[in-house]
Amino acid sequence: MIKKDIVWLQSLAHAPQLLADGQVVMTAAPNGRIYDAIKNAGKHFEIMWDAAELTMSLWTVPKGGPRRDDAYKFIAFAASPAAQADVSRYIPYGPVNKDAIAFVNPVALPHLPTAPYHTGNALLIDPAFWAEKGDELRQRFTAWLAK
Repeated sequence: MIKKDIVWLQSLAHAPQLLADGQVVMTAAPNGRIYDAIKNAGKHFEIMWDAAELTMSLWTVPKGGPRRDDAYKFIAFAASPAAQADVSRYIPYGPVNKDAIAFVNPVALPHLPTAPYHTGNALLIDPAFWAEKGDELRQRFTAWLAK
C-alpha cells in the first residue's frame, strides 16, 4: 500500500521545499511556486506538463450588491486579453482567455500552463463531476486514510 510513503503538503510553499530537501522525488504543485524556486532560488526542478491539472476560478457578484455594475466592469476588464496576458509578467499563471496568448511575452510563454503546446494533454477539472461525486469521494478517501 502506498499510504505509508505519501508525504502530505502542509501548504503550497511546502511542495518546492520538500523537493529541495530531497524528501520527495515528485509532487503536485502550483507552477508558479516551482517557477519561483527555479528562477529565484536556483533549484534544478523541472515541470512536467504532460497530464497537468488545469483548474479554474470564478468571479461571483453578490445578488443585490450595491456596486453590481462596477463588478461587471471589473470582470470584463479582468477577463480581457490584455489584462490576462499582463498577469504573466508577474507570475507564470496562464491566461484563460485564449486570445490573450497573442499578447504574452514569448519569453514567458514556455512557463505558462496554458501555452498551446502544454494544454494538449492537460486534464481539465470537471466541476459537474465534483458537484455530483465530491461528497462520496471525500468520504471514501477519509475512510481509506483511517484504515
